[in-house]
Amino acid sequence: MLTIAHLSDIHLGQVHDGDGGERARRRAEQVMAYLGALPGPLDAVLVTGDLADHGLPEEYRQVAEVLASPHPVLTCPGNHDRREPYRQVLLGEQPSPEPVNRLHRLPGADVLMLDSSVPGQDDGLLDDRTIDWLDGRLADGRQELPALVAFHHPPVELHIPYVDRVRQFGEARLAHVLRRHPRVAALLCGHSHTPAASTFAGRPVLVAPGVVSTVTLPCEGGPGISFGHPPMLALHVLDGDARLTTHYRVVPG
Repeated sequence: MLTIAHLSDIHLGQVHDGDGGERARRRAEQVMAYLGALPGPLDAVLVTGDLADHGLPEEYRQVAEVLASPHPVLTCPGNHDRREPYRQVLLGEQPSPEPVNRLHRLPGADVLMLDSSVPGQDDGLLDDRTIDWLDGRLADGRQELPALVAFHHPPVELHIPYVDRVRQFGEARLAHVLRRHPRVAALLCGHSHTPAASTFAGRPVLVAPGVVSTVTLPCEGGPGISFGHPPMLALHVLDGDARLTTHYRVVPG
């Protein structure tokens, strides 16, 4: 059994009401402290994008400090991130505009973190390089084990117009790859700042809540952004039958 904590959209560096970004950092630290204090086993912490608010090197230095954990921390970029400083500060690599895609082999599952960001845009796309990379890694990986595919932008509508205008597009190419690889158990994403669950290409799509803020639904008087809701996260449990169960948690202050 594999247990993964999934959070998203920490937006370190985001200034709210002139607080100099302290609120965003405080909420991210609150979530990481909660995870660090869990008495049971946790196999990884997965963060699906918008780590920094402006993509600045100093913001990524904060990210590295705040996300420091005794558990493996797996990340991918979002639309607020910038690939060059992300690579240089977080990964210790040479700056490059190429998509940031990573395969992580955890006990019991492969986790593929994909870059759905499009430089200069808020909406998302898995470009041809990323689609080919995903197809190749799924084919070459540990075929006997399930795989989880993660990225920032959801590839489906969540029925929040504000969010759906900037979701992941070109999703038919992703569906084609998923049909070729039945071992993919679920898709994990963020971007929408709301806990949500849907389906895509016959797979669960599990959306992590936003740590820095929450997007409200039309029935709640939205779409709007609430800074009053407490931070939340998802806990995914992958069992021996490759069945994924998700629990959403409000993080106590």
